[in-house]
Parts: sequence; structure tokens; C-alpha cells
Amino acid sequence: MTFFRRPCSPCRPTRRQLLQVGGISALGLGLSELLQADTRSARRNSVKSCIFLCLYGGASQIDTWDMKPNSPLEYRGPYKPIATATPGIQITELMPRLAQMSKHYCLVRSMTHHEAEHTRANTIMLSGQTKPAADAPSFGSIMSKLRPATQNVPSYVWLQKFGGGAMPPDSTYLSGGFLGAAYSPVAIGTKDNTEDPSSPAFRVKVFDTAADVTPDRLLLRQQLLSQIDQPNGPGGGAHRIMQERAFDLLTGSEAKQAFDLNRESAMTRDRYGRHPLGQHLLLARRLIESGVRLVGVVGWTGLAPGEKFLSVETWDMHGNGTPIFGTGWNSMGWAAPRLDEALPALLDDLNSRGLLDSTLVVAVGEFGRTPKIDGGGKGRNHWPHCYSALLAGAGIRGGSVYGASDKVAGYVKDRPVSPEDFGATIFHALGVAPETRLASDGFTRPASIGQPILDLFG
Repeated sequence: MTFFRRPCSPCRPTRRQLLQVGGISALGLGLSELLQADTRSARRNSVKSCIFLCLYGGASQIDTWDMKPNSPLEYRGPYKPIATATPGIQITELMPRLAQMSKHYCLVRSMTHHEAEHTRANTIMLSGQTKPAADAPSFGSIMSKLRPATQNVPSYVWLQKFGGGAMPPDSTYLSGGFLGAAYSPVAIGTKDNTEDPSSPAFRVKVFDTAADVTPDRLLLRQQLLSQIDQPNGPGGGAHRIMQERAFDLLTGSEAKQAFDLNRESAMTRDRYGRHPLGQHLLLARRLIESGVRLVGVVGWTGLAPGEKFLSVETWDMHGNGTPIFGTGWNSMGWAAPRLDEALPALLDDLNSRGLLDSTLVVAVGEFGRTPKIDGGGKGRNHWPHCYSALLAGAGIRGGSVYGASDKVAGYVKDRPVSPEDFGATIFHALGVAPETRLASDGFTRPASIGQPILDLFG
């Protein structure tokens, strides 16, 4: 096991010349969010990608990855810690598979901020900023701009929209913020559970054209556009290329195949788990393999038998619907085993396919839960002051722990990690200098004002 000592330090600044492009809707099909492209040259270095798993609602640090078995019962809860494959590191008994894969990941036990309200906390999580502006872009939008996909697939995809009373505004992750709509994601999954990927009838429909738009009619539109829409100026070439790529996305097979879970074997789908989280993480692997740069996943684990859909806020475990230590959809006894099925399958799959070195996997909530059990012993409330995150791949040093909490996992004891430093670490892992400027003037609005935690790498 590795525990880190040195503080973070800044990385060397670099300058990259980027082509700023915008979306189009000339085909009349609402696909501008698909069209992010560097039209001048592909990146010559090894390109990194990211799967960002949001444990939506705020996963309990003390019941998962930062257990305190010596604290009083009203703090520690009923679950016991188990040893991982890395000596000295323990996690909850609810995650035995993840315990055996500890060599692949680092646990950050000192995440911290001061916002206990879901909407604002989710905006903090997705932007990597303690006080994000209203038009702050998400990690995915920034990667879409700086590291666009070079294959005929979207650069940024979001699997399972946030839903329920705790969801962030759409502007936080479904738009490109000040970067523009061209850098928004392709979003799969509705807020009311009508597109459950574990359902046998699930099919991605985003590439479907309108019923009256036949392939011949689509081709005719493309030909007409090439004849009458010839913008002048320095952006004209990029505009034409984007039109061509829009047409290619609709008529080509690459993106459609990447989104087709039926191309996976029944054995593989079973290994990830026949629930929304398992199938979404399998789909995320397919998308990364096809060339998508960042895939966001809401950590909805589905419903227990006999339950009716209420929300995708799996990890918001106040004990209102089901007790936190029960086995219903909003309980650790249901959610943690499904995370323990899906996340190890993803890490193993990425590793066996040679993708883990180039794919950063992040699992984190917008905050943690109160160290002391509330609600008459039924739940834990919001707690941003100290919580945990898991990172793997893309150079992250596995079998390690960074930071420490106090004796009840209530406050950071050592090496606090701010949203800014966490965001800078993500960018560093993905090969982007955090200080890279996003504004067109080349001077303002850096990707991150934080410092990457270099001790997480090695």
C-alpha cells in the first residue's frame, strides 16, 4: 500500500493551437451536439479518455471506502471492513470484488468543499470549481473542445440523465457552457426511467432520423447544402467539414455500432450486471473503445424486485424511502453490491483490452454523508466536508490511498483535496495542462485553476 506525503505541485505549462468550431443544424435533425472536431490535425500523442461515474445523491464515505470500525455504533453503522488485495487498505464488506482489485485504483479519502445542497454541489462536482459561474462548462465539454474525437463518433456522451429533486440544472452538463452548444453531450436516458439499458427492449434512438426522412431524402439534403451553403471566411472550411461529418454520423455505422449493446455477448452483459449501472458501464466501455473522449454515467443501480420507479437518486440515502442499511433501491444493501458487480467488471475489461492505461475511471458523488446516523437510525444526511473518491487508470497509482479523514470520517485530517485540485488532476491524467486557456482571447478562463495532485501518479 502507498500512502502519499508530498504536496501537489504544478505541471509544466504548454500551448496548443486549437480550432474552435461550432455546431450546425443544417440537416434539420438536432445533431449539433455530435459535431466536435479538430479539422486541422489529429493528436500525435497517446490520446486519453475518461469514464466519469457520478454516485448521484452522495455516497456514504463511512459505509464504502473510508470505514471507521473503532468509532461508536451510531457512527460506524452495521457493516464490517474487509481487507483488500493491498495490505493495509480496507473497504466495506459489501464490495468483495472491488477489494480484490485494489491494485488498479487509488482511494482519495480527503475530498472536501462546503456546499450541502444537491444542485449546487453537483455543479461543483461536474465543473471542478468551488464557486462555478452559471456558464461554467463541464469536464466533458472542455475535453470535447480540447481533445475532440477523431473517429466518426461523438466526443462527449452522457448516459442516464439526472432526475428527481436533487438533479443539477441541464445547463451544468447538457450544454457546453460558455464554450457553446457544439460542446454539449449526446445524452442517452430520460429522467423518468423510460430508457433503462437493462431492459430487453432498450435501443439508442439518437441517430434515428424523422419518419419522413428517407436515406434518399437525406442524401438530397446533403447535396443541396453542398451547393447552396458555402460560407466564406476562415471558418468556411470547418463549417463544410462539420456538415459532412453530420451526414456521416447519420449514414455511417461507427456510432450506431458503438451504442449497440446487443453486439455484446450474454456472458459479458451478465458479468457487468443486468441492471442500469452495469449496462451503462458496459456501454461506456464500448464508447471509449470506439473513440469517445469522455462518457459521463449517473450511478443509478435500478430497482429492487417489486419496486416502482421513483428516482435515479440511488445514493441519496436519508432513509426516507428505504432505510440506508436495508435492501431497497435507496439502500446500501442494494446499491453497493451492484456497484461491486459493475465497476470491477469495467476495470477488468479495460485492463484486458489494453485500455486502462489510456482511460481514466472516476467514481465520486457530489458530497458524502453525515458521519453520525440520522433519522432514527434510518439514514445519513448530506455532508460535503469530507468524502471519498475512487480513481483508476491513465497513470493513476493503484493500490494506494491519498489523504485521511478524522476518527469518524467527518472532517479532513490530512491532505485536503478541493474541487479545483481534483479537476486539475483529472485534466492532468487526460493529458491536458490545467492552465490551458479556453476563452477565444487566449488569456482568460483556464481549464482549471487548481493544481494536479502529482503523487497520485506513478
